[in-house]
Amino acid sequence: MDVSEIIVSITPKEASEKLEEAIVNGSISGTLIDRYQRSIENFEFIVLVLEKYYFRSGNRGSMTITIDNLEGAAKVHAAASGTAQGAIFRFDWGAGNSFINSVIDTLEPFRVK
Repeated sequence: MDVSEIIVSITPKEASEKLEEAIVNGSISGTLIDRYQRSIENFEFIVLVLEKYYFRSGNRGSMTITIDNLEGAAKVHAAASGTAQGAIFRFDWGAGNSFINSVIDTLEPFRVK
């Protein structure tokens, strides 16, 4: 399982839209499984569940992305799983890291340093 977190200068809604565009619309095998959103006053909380097929590992990987602005700036937390081959070994030929990097690469222009 690969996990990463990034703080961005855009709203959670804008971040989720950019991620959906890049990972789902910008990919042949990217699929949005679920999108859950809650808003209370100025606070937003969005959960995206994505799936993508990776030829290198020979299966579909899943990624859950949580985006919130509960502490001010929007925090994006992504966790990829299910990218490894077989039931015993957790070696995934870098598919999980690649899935996570698609989030980082998409939001890098908005990263808060």
